[in-house]
Amino acid sequence: MTPRVVLRQRPLRIAMVAPPYYTVPPQGYGGAESVIAGLVDRLVARGHHVILFAAGTRGTAAQEFVRTWETPAAAQLTLALPEVVHAARVEALLRAHTVDIIHDHTLAGPLTAGARRSPTIVTVHGTMDDLAEVYRPLGSAVSLVAVSHAQRSRAPDLNWVATVHNGIDVDSFPYREDKDDYVLFLGRFHPQKAPHLAVQAARRAGVRIILAGKCTEEVEHDYYRDELAPVLGPDAVEVGVADPALKRRLLAGARCLVFPIRWEEPFGLVMVEAMACGTPVVALARGAAPEVIAQGRTGFVLDRPEQLAGAITDCASLEPADCRRHVSSRFSLDAMATGYENAYRRVLARGGGSTVSSGTTQVSTGV
Repeated sequence: MTPRVVLRQRPLRIAMVAPPYYTVPPQGYGGAESVIAGLVDRLVARGHHVILFAAGTRGTAAQEFVRTWETPAAAQLTLALPEVVHAARVEALLRAHTVDIIHDHTLAGPLTAGARRSPTIVTVHGTMDDLAEVYRPLGSAVSLVAVSHAQRSRAPDLNWVATVHNGIDVDSFPYREDKDDYVLFLGRFHPQKAPHLAVQAARRAGVRIILAGKCTEEVEHDYYRDELAPVLGPDAVEVGVADPALKRRLLAGARCLVFPIRWEEPFGLVMVEAMACGTPVVALARGAAPEVIAQGRTGFVLDRPEQLAGAITDCASLEPADCRRHVSSRFSLDAMATGYENAYRRVLARGGGSTVSSGTTQVSTGV
């Protein structure tokens, strides 16, 4: 009998470029770095060769780790110079590597994409209100990936090649059906995140709230002093930055996550992490929140802050298992890796400077 032939796509050599501010994966705050770590590990598991360019120490399954900064530049998060220095270092280090595609997660790195030997895909982690004018002059020199349809819709004229939702390792988040008697805010202590609104809503709902978040930038310190500190009390306790273990315990035990954003959040990874633990999300309808939450099933998306308290109470009627299933089906690492694989192949099929053929090979699987 004639052997059956299966067409198998060739594994790719991928340069993965992380920002310089946190390790990959991060030890505390660092949403983009968490996404990068999960993506690297899943791509390696699928047979690709990944070279990770990042600060700090090796922490992923990448076959090669290229250190760009000995110590991550977290203290300089709001400054432009670390990004520029990082871009220059990456550009020099890339010359020693032959890759099919460069996947860049930084702000300054894509500015050099036109001179690179291999095509550059950029995941846009920020809001298009700030970034559209960075990417628009670059034209087709970079292929952009949005993390939500909401983000992409704010600048539809850019060179988008895909929308790929952020994914998480669902199994690494503990699932709990029995909840403790508190709700949770988890995120930056920043006016865009508005944790003071979460406190006010929890207080009106008559439930204790725990707040865990980053407060390192000047705007965060000012906000904490002027807006958040005055509303804290015995029923509203702030615990600082949550490391991965504490974050999971807090998310799993909460009756709901309160997400009262006042900006066009491009994605909101903490919403997915909460739902993976069986914890519904109560959010304001900004950015990607309506795209991430299944309304009335895994949480509630609301138009006004004064509606948050009622939704916190209504979360008692939701099934934790629905939250977990929602994340497993839509926001897993496998779903994210598949989205990026398709984006890589799409860019390479256009003849965007690939150093190795991205075509298929014939593999005999027997009779």
